[in-house]
Amino acid sequence: MWREQETVDRMLDECETWAVVGLSGDPSRTAYEIASLLQTRGKRIVPIHPTAPTVLGAQGYASLADVPFPIDVVDVFRRSEAAGEFVDQAIAVGAKGIWLQLGVVDEAAFTRATEAGVPMVMDTCPAIEWARRER
Repeated sequence: MWREQETVDRMLDECETWAVVGLSGDPSRTAYEIASLLQTRGKRIVPIHPTAPTVLGAQGYASLADVPFPIDVVDVFRRSEAAGEFVDQAIAVGAKGIWLQLGVVDEAAFTRATEAGVPMVMDTCPAIEWARRER
């Protein structure tokens, strides 16, 4: 239910602009590694972090509401207990999809997103899903 293959495939194949919540300039963090992978796969990344750093050459923004262009996917690198806030923000800004990273699960937020018509996956990672498809 949380990782429907059709939803995963649509996000990986069709969505170009990925807002990465929690992305900082620290290359030792998983968010940085995945943002770099997204770029190598041709995706535009948008760092979302309170300090709004420029990361991997992409201008950062303090919040999703500050991004002045459409967002296809909001990729959340925050703990489960904080993820729901960003799911709600993603719905509010009209994101086409929401992706909660490996280990991040919020069933109530999943329900809110899907009831709002926004596809969502949880507890997985684009790197894992691309690797799975390429086997």
